[in-house]
Amino acid sequence: MEPEATSSATGKGSAGARPHGSIESASQPAASLEDPAHGSRRAATSSAAMGSSSGGNRAVSEPLAYTYFGHDREEVTRILIQALSDMGYQAAAESVSQVSGHKLESPTVAAFRSAVLEGSWTEAEKLLNGATISGQGSGQGGRGGYSAQEGNGLLLSPGSNIVIMRFWLRQQKFLELLERRDTANALQVLRNELTPLHHDTGKLHLLSSLLMCLSTNELMTKANWDGARGESRRRLLIDLSSCISPSVMLPEGRLAILLQQVKQSQINNCIYHTAASSPSLYSDHICDRSNFPTEVVLELPDAGMGEVWEVLFSNDGSRLASCGSTNIVSIWETQTFMDSASLVIHVQKDHESGVASIAWSPNDQMLVTCSRDNYARIWDTTTGSLIKKLPRFDEPVSACVWAADGASFILGTLDSKRSMCTFDMAGDELIQWNKKHRVQALSASLDGRWLVAADNMTTIYVYNGQTRELEYELDLGTQPTSLSISQDCRSLLVNKADSEAQLIDLVTRTTIHKFHGHKMDRFIIRSTFGGANESFVVSGSEDGCMFIWHKSIGAAVERLSGHTKRCNGATWNPADPCMIASCSDEGPIKIWSNRARAAEFKNRPPGNHNGWRPPSEIA
Repeated sequence: MEPEATSSATGKGSAGARPHGSIESASQPAASLEDPAHGSRRAATSSAAMGSSSGGNRAVSEPLAYTYFGHDREEVTRILIQALSDMGYQAAAESVSQVSGHKLESPTVAAFRSAVLEGSWTEAEKLLNGATISGQGSGQGGRGGYSAQEGNGLLLSPGSNIVIMRFWLRQQKFLELLERRDTANALQVLRNELTPLHHDTGKLHLLSSLLMCLSTNELMTKANWDGARGESRRRLLIDLSSCISPSVMLPEGRLAILLQQVKQSQINNCIYHTAASSPSLYSDHICDRSNFPTEVVLELPDAGMGEVWEVLFSNDGSRLASCGSTNIVSIWETQTFMDSASLVIHVQKDHESGVASIAWSPNDQMLVTCSRDNYARIWDTTTGSLIKKLPRFDEPVSACVWAADGASFILGTLDSKRSMCTFDMAGDELIQWNKKHRVQALSASLDGRWLVAADNMTTIYVYNGQTRELEYELDLGTQPTSLSISQDCRSLLVNKADSEAQLIDLVTRTTIHKFHGHKMDRFIIRSTFGGANESFVVSGSEDGCMFIWHKSIGAAVERLSGHTKRCNGATWNPADPCMIASCSDEGPIKIWSNRARAAEFKNRPPGNHNGWRPPSEIA
């Protein structure tokens, strides 16, 4: 698909990045979680014979080695005590503490934890007021941090801001009072306890607005908060613990975090990662190339579609939608691609021109089609019926993204007067964004934090998806052709007309990786994330090939030849790491999978199955 003719660039009023975070995750200065002043070191001795790791017996009076396979023994022991307690093995945790001589935390830290979880805000603040910051004053006690010289034993990490910690405590107190409909006392907390801290004026304004909430549900929605009986107190404790030295208070679930980091590291370095389940801890993780989707297993008929510009799997992976240069939009079921009833929608009459883009609703019950006839339409994906044809724009509709809750969606158009508009699920217009730049592509993060628009020149615009304010813009020096935000809501993938795809950190605005190899020039070629754990980047190419790169390490993984004409893009099944669909100007859609599935489909008779052809018949 060739992009619309470009026009003169609009002015760029850049805006600085705005801090993000719900009320629960208030901004804070970076604080080190390591305490450099561990004080004196000692070797623990066992009071009973202990079996060594090699299976031998250790004498009763023999001192234990200071390290455990190179790791600090005290740190390992305290982490184990915490993990045993978290898993419900309280007696075992107490036994390990008694035998080792190491405590998980001091009585003061335990009291602080209890005060936060029980909502005893006066006690929690009293304990916080007695805390000291590691490395300041005379508090240089033992490694456990329990020296009387260190205040009351609550030791904060270097760089921690006690004012912000007080703000978090009082904020929770304020919200819980509002939840109990005690507006008078909540107002007193806001005026006399929160405001005097002079922290985050914007958040204070938001808290003030919550006084007007008419119901608890409205309060929770606006505050992004689940109430005193939800997880809010535990999340508060996690935020507070990030400011407390781990030498006295371990971060919540520390062993689980370390194990997850090990798993993620192995996944990040697995070149052909296709395992849908979490790796086992018993052995190192690696996936074989034979299970990677490198084989064309099916070729779906073009059914008069002409050039296919985009293919997109539904969010649950059970269906595949396609659109292109004709007025046809098709949806296929993806379990077998064989059921004669699998072609759910076959729209031939309503679109008056090519369909440039499609977007599934979060629950997959609706599909928005963006057409070059200057209309967008909402379809029922079960019946194939038209729900609503939206009002006409002056220029083609180019892109659509749904809100994560499915209650609304945003259209992007080449109409400079109405380039971005928000509609509800019934098709009624809610908001005009009043942006002057045209929109060629859109992408939104799952948490609603980011909305990124690409114009038809050289610029991408990064908006706060909740306030609709421009946070910043980036001039790429060449035309962006597609946008995709990762599931972790942190990374932006941009395909560019100069045959380069960039992975950009949305927060730092820095380029993480650049992907090369695919060919681009005059036409819209799309790239996206995909695969198990979203480990890969996949893109079409003007030479008919499909390119796959590893997202974490930036390495090229595969260059797959499957189309005789330009490959316009590909989509990875979110429910099946071993299934990719690619589309091109030649018409038929290619379904890619692994060698085992290719052999399985090869032996199936064609029959009356939407006209699909087995690999043996595919040229």
